[in-house]
Amino acid sequence: MTALTPATIAPSSRWRAWAMGLALAAASLLAAKSADAQLRVDISGVGATQYPIAIADFSGATEGQAVAEVIRADLTRSGQFQLINAAGASLNAESSIAYEDWRNRGADYVAYGSISQSGGQYNVSYRLVDSVRRTQLDGVAFSGTEKELRRISHQIADRIYEKITGVRGVFSTRLAYVLQTGNGYELQIADADGQNPQVMLRSKQSIISPAWSPDGKRLAYVSFELGKPVVYVQTLATGQRVPLANFKGNNSAPAWSPDGQQLAVVLSRDGISQIYIINADGSGLRRVMRSPLIDTEPQYTPDGSSLIFTSDRGGNPHIYKVPVSGGEAQRITFNGSYNISPAMSPDGNNLVYVTRRNGAFRIAMQNMGTGSEQLLTAGPDDESPSFAPNGMQILYSSVQGGRSVLAVTSVDGRVRQTLSTLNGKVREPTWGPFTN
Repeated sequence: MTALTPATIAPSSRWRAWAMGLALAAASLLAAKSADAQLRVDISGVGATQYPIAIADFSGATEGQAVAEVIRADLTRSGQFQLINAAGASLNAESSIAYEDWRNRGADYVAYGSISQSGGQYNVSYRLVDSVRRTQLDGVAFSGTEKELRRISHQIADRIYEKITGVRGVFSTRLAYVLQTGNGYELQIADADGQNPQVMLRSKQSIISPAWSPDGKRLAYVSFELGKPVVYVQTLATGQRVPLANFKGNNSAPAWSPDGQQLAVVLSRDGISQIYIINADGSGLRRVMRSPLIDTEPQYTPDGSSLIFTSDRGGNPHIYKVPVSGGEAQRITFNGSYNISPAMSPDGNNLVYVTRRNGAFRIAMQNMGTGSEQLLTAGPDDESPSFAPNGMQILYSSVQGGRSVLAVTSVDGRVRQTLSTLNGKVREPTWGPFTN
């Protein structure tokens, strides 16, 4: 039998590959280190509502311009803000604002601040004002090292986003994805803007299905380094990794429960690939249900009471739902004849998945209440959708212009980002959770 690599097979067979045996060679592992290339971000489209805002350079230190640029870039990527030129503004955290002047410039909101340095520490003070209502909306101070200024900038952008839209920002969150290079595979994490990529695992053999723990401190994933798929859990802070599921046959498709105490996994230990629940320490394995055909790609619903999953029990791959305690599975996708790779929005109101329409693999979203469907992408080869933790955007992998990239679309399909790298193929993305 010719060996196959899961990261290179088509979406039409990938969900089967997770459940079927693939003979692969062992891997060489290296310690985590910085990745060689940043992700480049291209943006298209605008949101239905755009908030006019001016972001002035932060005064007091040469780093103030860079802080403001990160904030501007974050807000621009959302597609929900219209940036007003703040050139020539001389503001610090204690400045009084000429509201009418900013209104005349077209800015309904103004963000500004100051940076001071003491030893190796930077103190960043920021303010956000509403020039229409002539009031301050937010004001807070941060401190950190020079290396932490980008993180602080993302936190300020999160606060601005939430104060104006009422929705929590995701600029401080992280992404995980697999990068395939000429030398093998890398499991990487990066900031939500694609910057600061770090290699968590490097292997000669395939790595697939990364899944964030709810606290953002661990990743579960599938590695083929032992010649078959095995589920590992890795602690990001230390790099320590342990095999969670290494049973007879194939072990694949890990998904964390909302409380982080358990994971759903797919095992072929009893023959055909089926869904099991296992405690996060590797104990308490339990089969959820019995099916004569393949069940795979489980995901917990936000309340933790049910699993959504992909199955061909109806003749074609569709998405189903079953209680975690087991029982009768309920089919939940009916549009088209091929729907895989489900992910549910944080509020449980929407389901995204990969659908095949007219030969193209596209990202679709279905309202769980009405059953109505919206096609968010055009294809032809879009895969692995994952909701942002605020439910406003969807991360996925795509082939564009013959190149494999990560992409982000707003849930209404109006704003799209492309995050591409020059040194390999990026795939299997998952958006990390909020962290405190």
